[in-house]
Amino acid sequence: MNEEEKKEEDIEGLAVIETYGCQMNEHDSEKLAGVLKEKGYKLIEDTEKADVIILNTCCIRENAEVKVHGKIGYLKQYKRENPDLIIGICGCMMQQEGMAEKIKDKHPHVDIVFGTHNIHEFSQLLDAAEEESETIIDIWGEKEELIPDLPTRRETDHKAWVTIIYGCNNFCTYCIVPYVRGREKSRSSIDIVDEIKELADDGVKEVTLLGQNVNSYGYDLDRKIDFADLLEELDQIEGIERIRYMTSHPRDFTTKLIKTIADSNKVCEHFHLPIQSGSSRILEKMNRGYTQEEYLALVEEIRSYIPQAAITTDFIVGFPGERDEDFAETLKLVEEVEFDMAYTFKYSQRSGTPAAEMEGQIEEDVKQKRLQKLMDIQSDISAQKNKKLLGKTVKVLGDGESKNNPERQTGRTRTNKIVVFNSDKDLTGKLINVKINKASSWTLTGDLVK
Repeated sequence: MNEEEKKEEDIEGLAVIETYGCQMNEHDSEKLAGVLKEKGYKLIEDTEKADVIILNTCCIRENAEVKVHGKIGYLKQYKRENPDLIIGICGCMMQQEGMAEKIKDKHPHVDIVFGTHNIHEFSQLLDAAEEESETIIDIWGEKEELIPDLPTRRETDHKAWVTIIYGCNNFCTYCIVPYVRGREKSRSSIDIVDEIKELADDGVKEVTLLGQNVNSYGYDLDRKIDFADLLEELDQIEGIERIRYMTSHPRDFTTKLIKTIADSNKVCEHFHLPIQSGSSRILEKMNRGYTQEEYLALVEEIRSYIPQAAITTDFIVGFPGERDEDFAETLKLVEEVEFDMAYTFKYSQRSGTPAAEMEGQIEEDVKQKRLQKLMDIQSDISAQKNKKLLGKTVKVLGDGESKNNPERQTGRTRTNKIVVFNSDKDLTGKLINVKINKASSWTLTGDLVK
């Protein structure tokens, strides 16, 4: 776009943010987008037209890191064609020791490198990049204080993410998050309540509370409050229709929390409880802090209080030392619990984590075969669970146009199931009733009930 066209739109420039990884990263990208908007930039998706390109990175799995390096290399041609283009790399990947210097040496066309602890410095870094010819590296170590509030540009008007706790204290042996996100630090409940009240006033209907382990919320605060207490407070906020949260650690899911959710009007009956393995032996090697038996008891307790609950999970297959009998335990647990859905991954070595140095690393073809078998079994279970909803009417919060079928609209149930339906008008942000007439492993299809 030339200068004349930009003036016609009365904008400073065009910007692209590409996000890799979890919801915490996506929420950080909303903050980066808010800063760019305040500085007069318009957010677009076409990198060829951009004046600023920001990659918000993830380092949980090797594949995400490989993708980022590939993307950075690809952007070199854009920098060559447009020397004024500003390229910034941020996020968890940059917090790894030596990564920033590696980016500078290998990709000198990158202008800014910063991490997770100083995204509030983004505006100043952007200004500095316009003056400097060398790569600016600004990586902060962990700080005691919380990141200052930033303007946020949400992707949708009716849904919002709200961070309630930063960092993680669990140190699962496969996970690098505590090293790049730091230790747990809870936000003040007063600040959280005020933020969600403002969101409600702005028309938001659903909030998702974010943290690496939301169940740990409040232990570090002067005021005596835990996650269940916080949910109880948030349940009273007028205007908010639904409250979700992620992610929970099974070890810290208390009876008090289950009862609070059961008694709540707005907290959704969807429990995402990552188990990672069905083998107690592997769970111990992972440092998860619970056994298979304890996890099954938790599921039973949840269903005793909330029979209609949907339970989803995460699995890692091929963890170092995983034997055939360990994997068999995982499959047995899947069939016993009957999860509504599971996110399944092959174990990926991450340097800097204890698991990367463990003996008994599993060959790739073995991991792939195990992954496929687990996915096939879970897919069948998910389909059977969803087919139980055939002929039933469910309450759906409209999310707008379906990505896979633009002629239809989509939304989610309180149990977080995706529902596709036809409508003559846009029902984004509206609570509607849909009668289910078709069910697959991942999607429900239905007709509006008027």
